[in-house]
Amino acid sequence: MDTKNPSAPSCAEPRVATKKHPNRGSGGLLHDNARHTSHFVVIGNHLAQHPTLSALAIGFGVHIQSLPKGARVDIKSLAARFPEGRDRIAAALRELEAEGYLRRERERIADGRIVTRTVSCNRPGHRAGHPEDAARPKTAAREPGRKKALPPVPGPARSSPALLRTAVDVLAGLRRHDARLMLSEADTGHLAPGVMAWLERDVTPAAVRHALTARLPDEPLHRPAALLAHRLADGLPPPPPFRAPAPPPAAPTRVRNCDGCDRGFRSAEPGLCRDCRSDPPEET
Repeated sequence: MDTKNPSAPSCAEPRVATKKHPNRGSGGLLHDNARHTSHFVVIGNHLAQHPTLSALAIGFGVHIQSLPKGARVDIKSLAARFPEGRDRIAAALRELEAEGYLRRERERIADGRIVTRTVSCNRPGHRAGHPEDAARPKTAAREPGRKKALPPVPGPARSSPALLRTAVDVLAGLRRHDARLMLSEADTGHLAPGVMAWLERDVTPAAVRHALTARLPDEPLHRPAALLAHRLADGLPPPPPFRAPAPPPAAPTRVRNCDGCDRGFRSAEPGLCRDCRSDPPEET
């Protein structure tokens, strides 16, 4: 019984636990890279791997940073280029603006018109040309403790205490429509001239409030004052049409007797009838 059977098949060797089937699981990301020598843009990981921006905002941020100077990046132009609708594009741009990747600046050009420039920042918080830039880590996205300035807002054509009070009331009441629109005293002081500019253009306080609170994004608002400043600047309505003063009412007419022929005629003032005014004067 202790004789081995040489014709019996050998026992199968046990599988090694550490070896996995090559078709099971995932081995992780691999890169098949080629070196770019032209037509490329350097994008920081702080944007490409941003922890809170939506994928749509990151995509538009990359696209905008790849464009040449002078390219049009307003909502209408981007909507003509991409399939996303205007509302989604506008929400993505607001995300980028809130995180400092976009800012809008108003400036007066040579012919006197005021235009809005969109500035793309590839590293929010940096100070261009500062000698410390070279020493800063390449992945730094924002200087700690430094608050980014709010976008500019339009101003009223005239100063009015009553208009200012109404503007402050409008801004203070926004939190009753959306709790995320709680504004500080400094933010209210920055935004109030923009609201005044709307009010003096015959826009009611209720209409201003609706323009500032309609179609807000669902995600958290990191800088609500920046969003409101953008809406005040980009949505400013045109001035109301010029209204000429009404002419003074005409004097009432009544029947009078002509001073020349004593016939009755209708006139606002006493005098001659039409026939007597057209007759040549008698020679003496």
